[in-house]
Amino acid sequence: MAKLRTYKDTLDYLYQKLPMYQREGASAYKKDLTNTLRLCKMAGNPQEGIKCIHIAGTNGKGTTSHIIAAGLQAQGYKTGVYTSPHYKDFRERIKINGQYISLKYITQFINTHQEEIEKIQPSFFELTVVLAFSWFKDQQVDYAVIETGLGGRLDSTNVITPILSIITNISFDHQNLLGDTLEQIAGEKAGIIKPETPVIIGETQEDIKRVFMHKAKLENAPVLFADKEIQAEIISDSTFLSFQLYAQHQPWRGVLSTTLSGPFQIKNIVTGMFALKYLCEHIPVDFDKVWAFMKDMSTQTVYLGRWQLLGSHPMIITDSAHNEGGIRLVTAQLEQIKCNHRHFVLGFVNDKTLDSILTLFPKEATYYWAKANVPRGLDAALLATIAKKSGLIGKSYYSVRKALAAAKAKAGKDDLIYVGGSIFVVAEVI
Repeated sequence: MAKLRTYKDTLDYLYQKLPMYQREGASAYKKDLTNTLRLCKMAGNPQEGIKCIHIAGTNGKGTTSHIIAAGLQAQGYKTGVYTSPHYKDFRERIKINGQYISLKYITQFINTHQEEIEKIQPSFFELTVVLAFSWFKDQQVDYAVIETGLGGRLDSTNVITPILSIITNISFDHQNLLGDTLEQIAGEKAGIIKPETPVIIGETQEDIKRVFMHKAKLENAPVLFADKEIQAEIISDSTFLSFQLYAQHQPWRGVLSTTLSGPFQIKNIVTGMFALKYLCEHIPVDFDKVWAFMKDMSTQTVYLGRWQLLGSHPMIITDSAHNEGGIRLVTAQLEQIKCNHRHFVLGFVNDKTLDSILTLFPKEATYYWAKANVPRGLDAALLATIAKKSGLIGKSYYSVRKALAAAKAKAGKDDLIYVGGSIFVVAEVI
């Protein structure tokens, strides 16, 4: 079997040989852990040697992962982060203290195990997860923050035995794989709850709370609800957000300044900071260092694509929200921004249920429909036809960049342009 000579050869191999959900959709989703366990055995079971924090949920997983990683990194702990998908660089998925996995290691790993990989025929995600575990163990990280891909119960990351599990919240997304009701989706996410391992639920949702309580009871796992333990108030949102946190209804420390922005971050900061507060009962955490570190969190942890400002006059904002829960928060926040007129550059993937999402966007705006440059991208002309049924009128464009260029050409300096609908749309403009 021919050896892969360069990182580019390796990346081409990964994309061409392995089914990738982000590109191909449900056909690339493996509904059991068999392949992942075989890959782990192939690599020497690296997942067994890592202290992990495991994070599932519909929205906020990536941000919460980075908040927790920032808190651990601030202490001087060598902290791995595994998230997905990536925006620009495959290596965004696997980081230690904000540094991407080495090019050489990726190529060596694939070359070493290529014969076994060919036999197992894993998905892109399955192999990437085990590559991350191997890198983290090889580099002897102190802790690794591991974000699930889809669901939890059958997610490839669910081969770890974490020291803490976290479920951020539940909303409708990936119904074709996770179930048509919030209870069914919550049941899949609850699959990361492990025996006698504490679990933090970020957001108390009374209609599905019992799903988590039932699973936690079966596993004899302590369960805590972050929003019942601490609360947050936004103090300043001029560019980046500052918060006052409260524990037991009393101010907890001074104002927390961050490089976070966006309407959803108050929930993420509550979940992430409570997780750190809980961890400090078991490992040393100096919150003076956390407060100082959060002022430059985005740079230090390489945090991308969330409520990112791309320009001013007109203001241009992009965000990765791509399901009903996330987009509801985004559209509500956009309504609060004063401007003459709103322009939306939007694209979606072709397996997304759009009816409930499109109704969240305002009719009194101008729309520019685009197809993200991935096989799953929904045809822009078809999207325009679907959106018209919801009263959203606009033109379709062959690419995200052409759609954004058209919006910039039409928008006045006091207008607002929003770019989003899919992570893959965001990836083309950041």
